[in-house]
Amino acid sequence: MAEEEAKTEPKPAHAEFVHLRIHTAYSLLEGAVKVKKLVSLCEKYRMPAAAMTDSGNMFGAFEMSQECADHGIQPIIGSQTAVDMGLDDRRFTSAKDLMNPDSIVLLVQNRTGYDNMLKLSWHAYMDTEPPAKPHVKFDFLKERTDGLICLTGGCSGPVGRLLLEGKTEKAEEALKLLMGAFPQRLYMEIQRHGLDSEAQIEETLIDWAYKYDIPLVATNEVFFPTADMYEAHDALICIAEKTYVTVNDRRRLTPEHYFKSPDEMKKLFADLPEAVENTLVVAKRCGFMVEKVPPALPRYPDCGDKTEADVLVERARTGLKKRLEVHVFREGMDEAEKEALTRKYTERLEYELGIIIQMDFPGYFLIVSDFIQWSKAHGIPVGPGRGSGAGSVVAWSLTITDLDPLRFNLLFERFLNPERVSMPDFDVDFCQDRRGETIEYVRHKYGLGSVAQIITFGKLQAKAVIRDVGRVLQMNYSAVDRLSKLVPNTIGITLNEAFELEPEFKKQRLADPQVDLLMDIAVKLEGLYRNASTHAAGVVVGQRPLDQILPVYRDPSSDMPVTQYNMKFVESTGLVKFDFLGLKTLTVIAEAVKMVRRRGIDLNISEISLDDRETYELLHRAETDGVFQLESAGMRKVLRDLQPDTLEDVIAIVSLYRPGPMDNIPSYINRKHGKEKPDYMHPMLEDILRETYGIMIYQEQVMQIAQKMAGYTLGGADLLRRAMGKKKKEEMDKQQAIFVEGAVKNGVKRDNAEMIFARMAKFAEYGFNKSHAAAYALIAYQTAYLKAHYPVEFMAATMTYDKQNTDKLAQFKRELGRLNIELLPPDVNHAEIDFSVEHGAVRYALSAVKGVGASAMASVVEEREKNGKFKSLSDFIRRVDTRQVNRKCMESLIKAGAFDGLEPNRALIHGNLDLVMQHAVAAGEERRSSQINLFGGVEEAADIRLPPVMEWPLVEKLKMEAEAIGFYLSAHPLDGYGKSLERLRADTYADIVRMVAMAGSSRSKIAAIINNVRERISQKGSKYAFVAASDSSGSFEFAVFSETLAATREMLKSGQPLLITLNAEREEGADEPRMILQRAEMLDDVISKMAAGIVVVFGCEECLPKIREILDRAASGRSRILFAVQVDKWEVDIPLEKKYTLTADIISELRAVPGVLEVRDI
Repeated sequence: MAEEEAKTEPKPAHAEFVHLRIHTAYSLLEGAVKVKKLVSLCEKYRMPAAAMTDSGNMFGAFEMSQECADHGIQPIIGSQTAVDMGLDDRRFTSAKDLMNPDSIVLLVQNRTGYDNMLKLSWHAYMDTEPPAKPHVKFDFLKERTDGLICLTGGCSGPVGRLLLEGKTEKAEEALKLLMGAFPQRLYMEIQRHGLDSEAQIEETLIDWAYKYDIPLVATNEVFFPTADMYEAHDALICIAEKTYVTVNDRRRLTPEHYFKSPDEMKKLFADLPEAVENTLVVAKRCGFMVEKVPPALPRYPDCGDKTEADVLVERARTGLKKRLEVHVFREGMDEAEKEALTRKYTERLEYELGIIIQMDFPGYFLIVSDFIQWSKAHGIPVGPGRGSGAGSVVAWSLTITDLDPLRFNLLFERFLNPERVSMPDFDVDFCQDRRGETIEYVRHKYGLGSVAQIITFGKLQAKAVIRDVGRVLQMNYSAVDRLSKLVPNTIGITLNEAFELEPEFKKQRLADPQVDLLMDIAVKLEGLYRNASTHAAGVVVGQRPLDQILPVYRDPSSDMPVTQYNMKFVESTGLVKFDFLGLKTLTVIAEAVKMVRRRGIDLNISEISLDDRETYELLHRAETDGVFQLESAGMRKVLRDLQPDTLEDVIAIVSLYRPGPMDNIPSYINRKHGKEKPDYMHPMLEDILRETYGIMIYQEQVMQIAQKMAGYTLGGADLLRRAMGKKKKEEMDKQQAIFVEGAVKNGVKRDNAEMIFARMAKFAEYGFNKSHAAAYALIAYQTAYLKAHYPVEFMAATMTYDKQNTDKLAQFKRELGRLNIELLPPDVNHAEIDFSVEHGAVRYALSAVKGVGASAMASVVEEREKNGKFKSLSDFIRRVDTRQVNRKCMESLIKAGAFDGLEPNRALIHGNLDLVMQHAVAAGEERRSSQINLFGGVEEAADIRLPPVMEWPLVEKLKMEAEAIGFYLSAHPLDGYGKSLERLRADTYADIVRMVAMAGSSRSKIAAIINNVRERISQKGSKYAFVAASDSSGSFEFAVFSETLAATREMLKSGQPLLITLNAEREEGADEPRMILQRAEMLDDVISKMAAGIVVVFGCEECLPKIREILDRAASGRSRILFAVQVDKWEVDIPLEKKYTLTADIISELRAVPGVLEVRDI
């Protein structure tokens, strides 16, 4: 009977236990429970609530609140908080203590508790100095405990830790402090993960709980969702601690740290049922979630007694007058024309102001215009606009943007739509080097405590997680590297998707159990958060101090607060976001303009003519190396075919040159040149589509068509545009009916209206924002203008901001050669830190030499400017600071030729570098000890005598130079082969590029120096290679497939010059042709069979016996030999009477003789 009653007893509505100690994935590289998974586990076990208690943060509080609310689960917001109890128990006296403070668990009961958690978060991150782990002082905590429940923290809490150390009195003291701080809100936490430490203190904790009437609460500290994830989680801990799974002395958890079911917890704590029941009591006492709050703008502080609306109107009207005078009115205009234009622009301005004021956004425009105007006033380059904001005349008048919206037919409603109320969003481009100054200005203007950057979370993604897991499992690096490279290079691809696409994974897993283990662990860890960092551009400003709005974090390398909620959630907390984007091209433009002004030319880039003939001619020739957005091979072809002659053409190609609309480029070009008739679909649309020859390119055109043909307001047309972009069938059907009916009312045939709507809908898949395209086209035009008129300054600036990219520098070196601009080598007496202009040439930057560093070169330039040029190597050594210019730095400068003006024999300095550095260090110590003579300076010492060292042969010298520069600068090893290569009718790489551009493919024979061979194994098991090489015209890469690789491998790796035959063809979208090796020969072998003779250049007599020995072994033949003796700056030629047979070996041996500077063709 009892059994029957038990069977019919109704199940409780929910589980009788909830987890109060969960580490989600936001406990970085520690927790492995994703929020969605946490919620699904709660649903599975009918848990009515769950507590997120991540280690030292509330990163996931907003996501947890929203996700739980969506699934009818009560979120409990909390944190495992590090605390310094101030018990004078020598805690926080060592580095280890600083990194492992005691921790308690704080749970939010209500809004007051959340507000206090925000204060504690600020205190922990902003008032803790690295390397200490962020923590709160107990004295600070105890004043801010209202609305918070505290769990004592188990073994890692202050009470548990002191008990384990045998400090019972101190432990009891700590407990009393917590009781005082959390009256009726302190719970004694009992944990049973099977650890000895837990068993050791449990009895005392229970005794004290009864003694002090503290409720017991049972927790299982959850780190991973299911028991079978223990092994993967253990690997995660090893990734975090940079150790291996086989290491014994490291942090370990237990297999019990998973999300246990209520039944498992009840069974585990069967002897303490109240500890389980109290989890529900705690849950019922917590009734708070983080809710969405609309953005609240801070008040613009410079309004005085006026309203923000009054100030905006006043400044916009004044600004428009200035814009009209500078940018709209033209010489020769009469007053009537000016008045008509003024009326047109003023009407648009007043219309926009009305909407901005109606939507209550004057403050936003004032704030943005303020920091942009401050930036411009302080010489910080700002972009002309970005995104749809360029469509606003108010923004243009306030100098937020630099594009005239009426000239380019840009729409305000695309930016701010009165029928779709949302916060405006100006994305602003700044010079990347000085963007931080503007952010600092905003911080000080609106309060250091009210401005923050936005957090981002790096993830364990497919390729990286394979490498990480392979490392902690101590697998062979090469094997792991191969596995990682099997993952396709697709953004966001998951491992399971990679397994489907790449059958090799399955083969490897079946063949090797360790690979199978790696993949199993990697799949479980994939997508977990790896680290927290700062969003590159996002900055938020609060109407109130941040510690009243959301929890903050601090990047250890910065003093600026960072929001704990990421970009997805942060704007829903009441903060207003501004994007301070860094654009390198703005910095290039600013630097080029600065160099031009040094020539006494007053150039204002924002006031250049947009109809400049030389600029368009440069675009016609597609000479666009370094030109923003127009550099690629594909874009150059478009430029050559299109022959753009207006900025509107540039705007169009910037918009069209993307997947999808790219298909329209041929038609656009043909229509521009009259080879194809424009199709406007209806006479009513000709005015809208005439600019683009009947092709819909811009989203704004969709809006204008809807307005003109179907009677939409521009606000309604923007809603139509958005609906088309989202492709929701219900909304599209509704909009189609509105459009067609409106068009029919305006006299358009129904079937024609339906056709036009269908075309608009298809176009919406790829339509581009014209405002954004126009802004970027203007930057492209500005860079083209600079290159057309001031190529030396433009190239110097461009190279400066690509100085870490040797591939780009090599490309720009080629471009300088094409422009007949000399590239001077780095020189300690002439070069600057960055690339500079010198008598119509570009001087190579000192800081672009590998291994030297900008700060070291700054110290060299500063010394030179302060005390004059260096008179000799000894003078340089006496004057530079060896703490900055160290041995490695000196070695790089020697190899790069930076001392050639002081000592042309690079081998002499390099061979005596130890001695040189000893003198330099001694001179530095002498300076610092202030051993000065009566005249107030360091005593002039005699020049250092360096033991003689033979000059490097040319090949060795150039090899060293390439190591320091990244490519051959002063010459190329193949230069000496010039006449032979002419006789061989060999092409250069530049010739191949030209031929492929014109014909689409070529088969060419070129001489090459091989720099690097990277062998790979294909899916079929055959070997292939990618080979990096160069010739006198530039660097390039080609592929070598299996059979050719087997035949040429030794030659490719010999380090000797080769004559190679390449098949080259154009590759769509790539800047360089795709090239495949067909044949390779040793260049010296080929030349020796047809050489007319050689010149052997040497600089000392000591090398003559060795030269004679080599020539004595050479057979008589038909090739002449000239000796060229280097005497001071002169080269004296001495012909030998005998003629020789010059084999490749003989030529190679001569080149290798110490003291031989060069061997070249006659």
